[in-house]
This record gives sequence, structure tokens and C-alpha cells, in this order.
Amino acid sequence: MARVNAAGLRLDPYSTSKFRLKWDGKFVMGASKVSAPKKTVELIETRSGGDPSSPYKIPGQVKYEAITVERGITHDIAFEQWANKVWNIENGLGAEVSLADFRKDIQLEMYNEAGQLAMRWNFFNCWVSEFGLAEFDASANAVAIEMIKIEHEGFVRDYDVQPPTEPSFSVPVA
Repeated sequence: MARVNAAGLRLDPYSTSKFRLKWDGKFVMGASKVSAPKKTVELIETRSGGDPSSPYKIPGQVKYEAITVERGITHDIAFEQWANKVWNIENGLGAEVSLADFRKDIQLEMYNEAGQLAMRWNFFNCWVSEFGLAEFDASANAVAIEMIKIEHEGFVRDYDVQPPTEPSFSVPVA
């Protein structure tokens, strides 16, 4: 059971193993790994002519690193379909990119041990920049993994998701 303080706030950190990814209003089936989302504010060092010899620092542009999603290969073609919206060699000249809908917003949800939604992050204007299949090896004993790299224009935590009331029960029931 997770430890809580007197105010009822959780003290134990959440596990990274309970998560779900959602786009187009549907959960992505079988996602087994999502790389860590990261945002970096670039640094601008500047100084004026009359200032002391040392420059001062101000924030510059914000950059968001792409996230990578992995899952076992099945007959679900959602990864490949989304990647093909950005570039599909089978489409004719002038129709290689699905400009109307290649971008989409996605959500990454984290759950507590009981399977209750604990946190959500929203990613904006996402699109697939890489799609990869498994490395095939006849002597390996491994699951075939497919991967997409998702570019995005920022992410924010959804503060409308409140910490869940963690369940407490006794077994057997008296």
C-alpha cells in the first residue's frame, strides 16, 4: 500500500510500468515503452557594453524532444497508418502526404498500483517522423517490436486529473 501523509497526499512515487497512450480518442494497444518526454529552454548569454565583464543569462527558445513509442508487432496497423500519413510511397505524385490529418494531439496517462488514473500529460500537434520494425534474428528468443518516433510542439500536465482516492479493503470481508 502506498504511504500517505496527514493531508492524504501520496508519499510513494508512482511506478513507470502502469501507463496508457491515447490518440484519436482510443487507447493504443500494446504500447510497452514510451521514452521520457523532455523540454529544454535554450540559454542566451548577453551583456551590455557598460556591464561588468561577466554576461548574464536569459531564457531563449523552448525545444521539445521527440518521444519514442514501442510495442510488440501484431495485426494492429495504427502505427504504420499514422506514419504513412506523413509519407506514403504508394500514393501518387502530389498525394504523398495527408496534410489534412497527419498531426494529432495525444495523451500519456499514468496509473497507480490499483489501476486508477493518477496523472495525464497532453502532447500537441504530434506527427510521426520515424517508423521502424523489429530486427529479425533466427537465433533470438525475443518479441518482435515496432517503433514510432513522435515529434510534437509541446506538452503539459493535465491538472484536471486529481489524485485518486486509493482503495482500501479487507479480505475476507467480515
